[in-house]
Parts: sequence; structure tokens; C-alpha cells
Amino acid sequence: MVAAPIAETNISKINSLFELQKASHRAVGKSTAKERIRKLRKFQKVLMKYRPEIREAMWKEYRKPAAEVDLTEIFPLTSEIKHTCSNLRIWMRDEAVDTPLALLGSSSWIRYEPKGMCLIISPWNYPLQLGFGPLISAIAAGNTVILKPSEAMPYTGAIMRKIVEEVFDEKEVAVVEGAVETATALLDLPFSHIFFTGAPSIGKIVMKAAAKHLTSVTLELGGKSPTIIDETANIGSIVNRIAWAKFCNNGQICIAPDYILIHESKKEEFLDKLQKQLVKHYGADPSQSPDYMRIVNERHFQRVKSYLENTVSAGGKVAFGGKMKAEENYIEPTVLTDVPMDSDVMQHEIFGPLLPVLTFKNKEEVIDIINSKEKPLALYIYSRSKKNTKYFIENTSAGGTSINMSGVHFGNMNLPFGGVNNSGIGKSHGHYGFKEFSNARGVFKQWLPSAIEFMMPPYNKVKEKMIDLTIKWF
Repeated sequence: MVAAPIAETNISKINSLFELQKASHRAVGKSTAKERIRKLRKFQKVLMKYRPEIREAMWKEYRKPAAEVDLTEIFPLTSEIKHTCSNLRIWMRDEAVDTPLALLGSSSWIRYEPKGMCLIISPWNYPLQLGFGPLISAIAAGNTVILKPSEAMPYTGAIMRKIVEEVFDEKEVAVVEGAVETATALLDLPFSHIFFTGAPSIGKIVMKAAAKHLTSVTLELGGKSPTIIDETANIGSIVNRIAWAKFCNNGQICIAPDYILIHESKKEEFLDKLQKQLVKHYGADPSQSPDYMRIVNERHFQRVKSYLENTVSAGGKVAFGGKMKAEENYIEPTVLTDVPMDSDVMQHEIFGPLLPVLTFKNKEEVIDIINSKEKPLALYIYSRSKKNTKYFIENTSAGGTSINMSGVHFGNMNLPFGGVNNSGIGKSHGHYGFKEFSNARGVFKQWLPSAIEFMMPPYNKVKEKMIDLTIKWF
């Protein structure tokens, strides 16, 4: 990995960008579906133009394989753009709603209008996908946007800025690079909406800053996403899915399986087949594999390393893995057993290549463990029993759930993506992303004389009787 200097944005530049977009956001909001689609298609074209540079930047920053860049960064964006362009005209139409009998002689509809000036703060783990994904929705909804990429990915952030500058005028979309000082300056401004992706601890800071201006927020956070493997699961068919979802991006994924809850009868088979599967993915020595990434920087390497050391010192065991190279921010895929519930890996979101495996005897134990923690961003269930699957879903709460697969639900643009409470507020992707960046404006029109007019002051017994009948029958 090659370090790069962080390009801070001057505070006066931030303020001037904000004022520029403040002056233009109403005109941008009046753009037609055709105009917005044209911008999105140009965005896709320029994105593909910079594809080789994006691959190179991410290899420099944390040795992300080119194939993984294409699959997990480029493809989700091109998929979202195509889906949005195909549906935007329908999304932008006024949406008629029913009129109750008591309001006879009127009609009502919902008009989706832009929220206005938006701020997007994106994370380092999927910098392109989680920065440009919300941007696609914001553009579709007709907003202006200031986007701040993570300072932990300066090479990628610089390319994101180049792409945006080639597609948009800064009075509509601008990229602002910088670290904490820059983010603080941005959060002091009265945006109409803030979309933040990152840790729950920082999400609370963003929400507190937004409260000063009564700014609406979308918070894509994280948490400890459990994976349940019951006694009916076919271990041979699922280890590949779990290994990929956990160790792709070196485990630095908000929806990665954070810990396994497996029926005790399946534990040994699972461990044996998972170890063999990881050898298939990354070879006997993953440090030599071109397909195995690194932890993003030294600070996060030390964090994950401390989780591993704390767990072992508390009595946990390394089933396999555990080797490290500090000079590379490398920790090999590591599976842990006999993990104490009060150890660091069970108290914090891991966001790294450590996988605790816990066993259970009955379904109630699973529910007790999951519900003792904050509601997760994702819940995974591996089972061939409809009864068990239904039980796990009905007795838990999560932002999203996948059955017999991990992580892929993120790619279905027809599903809402987001957390619940500590794992997030609001939803994104497709129509849900469009609505997140829109104000659903209710419009009511009276066509004929209203029955309400006959119940207005001065009140008398006849009008009181009419009110009584309205309460009773309508």
C-alpha cells in the first residue's frame, strides 16, 4: 500500500460552493426526467472511462483485486444507473391516492419534489460504490450535492473528484476532499438532507449536527450481523457463500457476516469445510494471493489485531488463521471458537477478517443472543426448514435478511437497503433511494362544495348532529 497526502479543502471554498448551490438548487430541481437521465448516462460513460485508474488506485490503497473492483464497486453503480434511468419517469409522476367519502368532491395526490441541497459523506471500505450510489439517487431526485469521500482513500477520492468535475458543473455537484476539519465545516452548514455511511458512533455526531438545522438524515451504519446455520443446513453448499461474504474486501463490509451461530451438530463439519474453502479462494498462504486484500491502514490493523489478542487472552481459540504482517496491514482469514460473549469480537463490529463461531442447541438460544445486541444491518439464515426460517425472522429485527445466501440482497435494486435504529435510519437503492432524497409533498384539491362547509361555525344542534354522524359512519 502506498500512502498519499490528504487534500484538505479550504473552508472558504466550502462556503462558496454551498452558496453557489444554494443559488442554483431550485433551477436544478425543475429539471425534467429527460435531463436527469442524460446526466446519469454521461456519469456512467465517464465512470467507465476511468475504470483502469479506479482499479489502480484501489490496488495502491489496500491491494483490492481488479476483479473485485469491477464486481463490488463498478457493477453496483452501473446497475443502479440503468435501473434508475429505466424507471425515473414513472417515479417522478404524481401519485394519485384515494379520497375518503367524508372528503367527497376532492382529489389528492403525492408530488415528489427535490429536498434541495444535499451532503453525502461516504466511507473508505467501498468508497466509490457508497459515495456514488447515493449520488445517483440524489441526481435522480433533482438535488444539488456536495460529496465528501473518506480521507482514508485519497487516491480514489481524487479520481472521484475528476469524474464529477467532468460530468457536472460544481453549482450542481461538487466533491470536497479533506478529513475531520473539512467534515466538521460541512456539517455546520444548513443542508436540506445529509446522507452518511459509516460507524454508528460517527452517525450519532452527524445526527446531532443535523439537528441544529432540523436537517433530515439518512444514516447507513452497521453493527454485528449474525449468520444462523441450523441443523438442517447443507454445509457443503454454503461454505463458499459465507467465505466469500466474510472475507471479500478483507471483511471490511458493513453487511459482512460478523459472527456465526451454528447448531452444535454442524460445527465440526462447518469448520473443516470452511478451512478447505478458504484454501480454494486464497491458497495455503493468503499473504501471497493476489485476490486477498489488506486492512485499509495501520490504525485499523491495530484495532483488529487487538480484538484477536483480547479474545485469545479471554479464553477464545484460533481454529485456523491468525497470522499477521504488520508492515502490510495483513491478517489472514481467521476463525475463532470458544469465544467469550464479553470479548471484544462479540462486543464490537469487527470490520476485518476475524470470524467468531458460536454453537447453539435450540432456537431460543439463537434469539436470546441476537436480541441481546443492537438490531443488525443484516441477518443471514441458512436452513432448509421453512418453520425454522420463519421462527428466526419473526423473533428478530434487522435492516435486511437473506436466506441461504449472504450479502447479495444489497444488489437487488427493488429491495430497500438500510438499517434499523443503531444500524441505520432511512433506506437507499432504486425507488427507495429516489424517495429518500425527495420530499413527498401531499397535494389536496377541492373540486365541488365540501361537506365540511356545512359543519363550520356558528355551531348548532343540526351541525352537531352532522358531526356525530360523520364520526360514527365515516
